[in-house]
Amino acid sequence: MSDRSATGAVLLMVVLVLAACTPSASAPATGDDATPGATEGVRKIVIGWTPPDITGVFQTATDFFELAAAQAGEHGIEVEVISRSPATHVDFADQLAIVEDFITQGVDVIAISPADTEAIKPAIQQANDAGIPVIMVNLLEEQEGVEIASYVGFDNTEAAMVSGYAVLDYFGGPGVLGDGEQIEVADDQYLDLEWWESIYEGVDLSGIEARGVIIEGIAGTFFSQTRVDGFNTVVGMAEGVEILAEPIAADWNREKGIAAAEDFLSRFGPDELDFIWAASNEMGLGAMLTAERQGRLDASGGSTPPEAGKVSIFTNDVTPESTDAIREGRLIAETHHGFPEWGWFGTAFAVRLACGLDVPQFEDIRPRTVWEANADQFYPEPLLPEIDWDDIRANCER
Repeated sequence: MSDRSATGAVLLMVVLVLAACTPSASAPATGDDATPGATEGVRKIVIGWTPPDITGVFQTATDFFELAAAQAGEHGIEVEVISRSPATHVDFADQLAIVEDFITQGVDVIAISPADTEAIKPAIQQANDAGIPVIMVNLLEEQEGVEIASYVGFDNTEAAMVSGYAVLDYFGGPGVLGDGEQIEVADDQYLDLEWWESIYEGVDLSGIEARGVIIEGIAGTFFSQTRVDGFNTVVGMAEGVEILAEPIAADWNREKGIAAAEDFLSRFGPDELDFIWAASNEMGLGAMLTAERQGRLDASGGSTPPEAGKVSIFTNDVTPESTDAIREGRLIAETHHGFPEWGWFGTAFAVRLACGLDVPQFEDIRPRTVWEANADQFYPEPLLPEIDWDDIRANCER
């Protein structure tokens, strides 16, 4: 397998099978048999990884944590990723307990995607006190009062703003969707916030009209509030875009997303509601299935304006499942949050920290729009940068 290749879960299984078939004589030195700092072997590195749940979103990140670990093993660095998540996204205390258990086990590095940034801080402080480096994924916003070695993620406000621009685009503004001015883009163009802001600079938004509703995550938490604020900042620029009701909180959960969509669709008839924006993929897929079941889903793929009476679904995250839905035209657009990158960089940075090497404090995924025409750039084979495992191994002080 080429280092540059990035593969999905199927290839991950192939890598693991190949690793299992490797003769023991060629395995890297580990444990007490290894010599710290020697290029012939690096002592085994254990990463404690805790996502807030193990839905499709976080399973994708976990797959790439393990894929990078398997690749490190091929280069003589044995890495174990211990993945544990709370039973649900709102079990804040469970995630705190998981981190405390990682500390007790003496893992080398802890990687956290926090269910709630404030609730997890006491556990991060304990890791700081124990001298265990902490990597935080899913956000770039610096957390006060705790020491984070590296942030791998994105600015949540900006990610939601990108989704807001996709809505403006589809309902009459310039861009790649709908029947507004079409902007030609190169195959490798990132439709990130910088691109959208450049397209909309000085544009007259008076011709954009739509009525929509919002399904948010856990009400009042950092992730939910910043995304709602970011989305409203952009759609609020167009006077013709109306948000019809207060957001419904669905706790990032698909079943609750279904219930929220049922609520909105019952309150607003076919001629009253044009779009639903769900702040996460699981909730967005729930809204899509609900609108589809009721015969109200806009399944045009975004290349034309929706038929009268149909509801277009926009969301954030991007997973293999939702990318398929975009290809099928059932989701109009989704903002990529970089789950493969979380795991890919998460493992690489954890290994570097365990080896006493530098890591960037911030790794920006650059959230960007995924729609029908560019979906193949994301799954099943997202392009990821090469990790120079041989260089890490040669310079490892472990």
